[in-house]
Amino acid sequence: MVIDYTKLSEKIFDLDSQVRFAGVVNNKGELIAGGQKNDLKKILSDDDVKMAIHYALQKRELFTNLAYKIGNETSSITEYDIVTMIGIPINQRELFLISTEPRADYLKIIDYVRIALDSQKNSE
Repeated sequence: MVIDYTKLSEKIFDLDSQVRFAGVVNNKGELIAGGQKNDLKKILSDDDVKMAIHYALQKRELFTNLAYKIGNETSSITEYDIVTMIGIPINQRELFLISTEPRADYLKIIDYVRIALDSQKNSE
């Protein structure tokens, strides 16, 4: 079974009202599913979103170099004053990115995404 990333992104929006963005990007920085919640005022311009995606991928790559010592990344959480950004690796080519309002229950969100992704891996 192949997971539908667009549907998973929509479920993340339904899971927590504080989610602002949920989507999957590839290793080229292209958004392949999901996006920003429709009824919200944008914090970042489209170019800034591309830059944020680039930085998330760059951060993932940097820590991949330490994986042989500390293990593989399972998630990354970065809290800013007005938004929290979450990255969850799907595979070597894709990253699930989520942004929330500050103080959202991001562990609940991460667990939900991991369970969905693990169920896909277990059914293959």
